[in-house]
Amino acid sequence: MLTRRTALGAIASAIIPGRLRAAEPKSALPSPETGLPDLADRLPKTPRVIDVSAMGRLPGRPGGTVRTLIGSQKDIRFMTIYGYARLVGYDESLNMHADILESFEDVGSRIFTFRIREGHKWSDGSLLTAEDFRYCWEDVWLNKQLKSEGLPRAFLVDGKMPVFEVVDPLTVRYTWDAPNPDFLPSLAAPQPLSLVLPATYLKQFHEKYQEPDQLQALVKKYRARKWTALHLIMSRQYRPENPALPALEPWINRTEPPAERFVFERNPFFHRVDKNGQQLPYIDRFILNVSSSAIIAAKAGSGESDLQMNGIDFADYSFLKDSEKRYPLKVHLWKRTQGSRLALLPNLNAADTTWRAVLRDARVRRALSLAIDRREINMAVFYGLAKESADTVLPESPLFRREFAEAWAAHDPDKANALLDEAGLAARDEDGFRMLPDGRTAQITVETAGESSLDTDVLELVTDHWRAIGIPLFIRTSQRDVFQSRALGGQIMMSLWSGIDNGVPTAEMSPHQLAPTVEDQLQWPLWGSHYASDGQVGEQPDLPEAVELVSLLTRWRRAGEHQERVRIWDAMLSLYTDQVFSIGIVNATLQPVLASTRLRNLPSTGLYGFDPTSYLGVYMPDTFWLEED
Repeated sequence: MLTRRTALGAIASAIIPGRLRAAEPKSALPSPETGLPDLADRLPKTPRVIDVSAMGRLPGRPGGTVRTLIGSQKDIRFMTIYGYARLVGYDESLNMHADILESFEDVGSRIFTFRIREGHKWSDGSLLTAEDFRYCWEDVWLNKQLKSEGLPRAFLVDGKMPVFEVVDPLTVRYTWDAPNPDFLPSLAAPQPLSLVLPATYLKQFHEKYQEPDQLQALVKKYRARKWTALHLIMSRQYRPENPALPALEPWINRTEPPAERFVFERNPFFHRVDKNGQQLPYIDRFILNVSSSAIIAAKAGSGESDLQMNGIDFADYSFLKDSEKRYPLKVHLWKRTQGSRLALLPNLNAADTTWRAVLRDARVRRALSLAIDRREINMAVFYGLAKESADTVLPESPLFRREFAEAWAAHDPDKANALLDEAGLAARDEDGFRMLPDGRTAQITVETAGESSLDTDVLELVTDHWRAIGIPLFIRTSQRDVFQSRALGGQIMMSLWSGIDNGVPTAEMSPHQLAPTVEDQLQWPLWGSHYASDGQVGEQPDLPEAVELVSLLTRWRRAGEHQERVRIWDAMLSLYTDQVFSIGIVNATLQPVLASTRLRNLPSTGLYGFDPTSYLGVYMPDTFWLEED
């Protein structure tokens, strides 16, 4: 069957005789059938050497296939997260290292100089050079047709973008007038800021480099609306849907969507080796089978997956553990990194003016938190294996303080009742429920996506806890994709979601999650969208404590010293937990990680989360390997 890659090469070669010639057939992803250059010609002059023994693991045997399950086609993005090839990235201890880059220099968080590995190649065998960085910056990010929404915030300091320089063919530099401490962490993120694109391949889809009639032919061929839409589709890295796009990841997608089965094959030009000189990754291929999210746990527990984290939860643990008796599987338990596994988020931007005023009263938020019996929830839902806590950082973070975890988290219904009385909710109706200042019953509607039985199990217990202080709770389930629009419209009074995403931060990681900075923060979506859009949409915060959090975040971004960042983090965590902007319940909950008994080098314990660990990413799945049957 003619692949998209082959078709593109044939078409482009035929129609582009002039200014730009498309990738030749040699650009196709090499395979054992076509033959590969010697290993020394596939690796950079200085590959990144991974000492697996120092990581407490064993050098591996190359080969084999790993099956996993995904809930939809868009979930092929998990391979980009798991593969975790980054310009710079974190290790298991969350220290930052050069990865794709040979080295980097940071001067005062203002000047960042990046050195490219000599001889480093894209997955099609073409060289990675400074031109790929220049193309990404000048021809993509600064192209108003391609990026009409402007630059991401990680590129901006006081509204100003950096000066970009090509120092030499293997060195590039980004310079700001003031510190930009967000820059390096954004490159190490699970969804990293893009700085580099395969210029040779993508120029054929760019109007600056392609003849107009030939570009239009490609637009028509791929049924795009215009050249900018075509370039976007062909250049997408985070969700790698274009098998022809050269990449730097350990495994490369070989399947064009739509499909029910995606095959990712090892990148023969990947830049890492083990200490014995064996090129990574060890595993030859991953096969991602698309399945209904509702039955992923059942399929995984029936031996249809060799490595599974997504689509399973702690509620599935007993079933999955029982599967060990019937299939060659092992279930590990990793610690989730959210500040709270589930958190109640009062919407301080609610459209109902009465409820908005009530929820903005810290006494009400504290009372609702004190009324929750976290011990009962921990024992009933998490078998006592979680940690009862406010929504804050975990002990694994150097920023952890016990008072943050304990802030308004004790079960104290008497204190809760007293706080609600002080807040003006002393009056009760004939059923004994508290009344709002306008005479309505103070019934709180909590909205949830209902994607896990944990949600309803926890909310049913909270319903009893709040009824005891005169607050009735009503549960409403809606789809995840309508959450944000409803929140922005002020239609959500309170939601149940996870707590802060990164519960294991260091002072060098941005504390933006503690301040209103993005619109999908359900406790203050209008304030968050105002910040994210530089005031174009949303509303400016008018609650003093929220304003202070934004001010502290600005100070953190301008801080040049580590200790100053520590102090700012401490102040923000103190304010956030004392104000109970999100009502945490338990954290340090456990995530099942199911694996074939043949899979080696997968840690038995680990930190599981999107940010900063990229789920499996910092544990380097390219070092995993399969033992022979």
